[in-house]
Amino acid sequence: MELHNLKPAKGSVKKGKRIARGQGSGKGGTATRGHKGAKSRSGYSKKVGFEGGQMPLQRRVPKFGFTNINRVEYKVINLGELQKLAQDKNLTKIVPEDIVNSGWADKADRIKVLAHGEFDMKLDVVAHAFSKNAAQIIESKQGTIEKL
Repeated sequence: MELHNLKPAKGSVKKGKRIARGQGSGKGGTATRGHKGAKSRSGYSKKVGFEGGQMPLQRRVPKFGFTNINRVEYKVINLGELQKLAQDKNLTKIVPEDIVNSGWADKADRIKVLAHGEFDMKLDVVAHAFSKNAAQIIESKQGTIEKL
């Protein structure tokens, strides 16, 4: 195979009509661009979302809601999961590093403990936040809570 033998695959090249090559070609004159207007001129490019001067969709649709930039996101963990973690690793005190190492949260996450699941052991828990019920349950089992 040499350069002079190369040909495109059969059916891959479509011979179209050559436009803007004079009146005799049948596609001369306006060269299929129509008469006047921005689209007929060189350098035209439509802006994203442009609707011909009509009010664009992203400006017509009402904007709802409010995003609080000071919102604090917590990774939630239940008491039942804490008990399971404590029993598996034989822990009496659970700190955020234990929860991160178990794969339930990332290092940068803030952790909040909720009162869901079976919990019946004395456990000292360190976390960023606790629900009222979770705090009551932990303290009723003679455990302690510590907020970071």
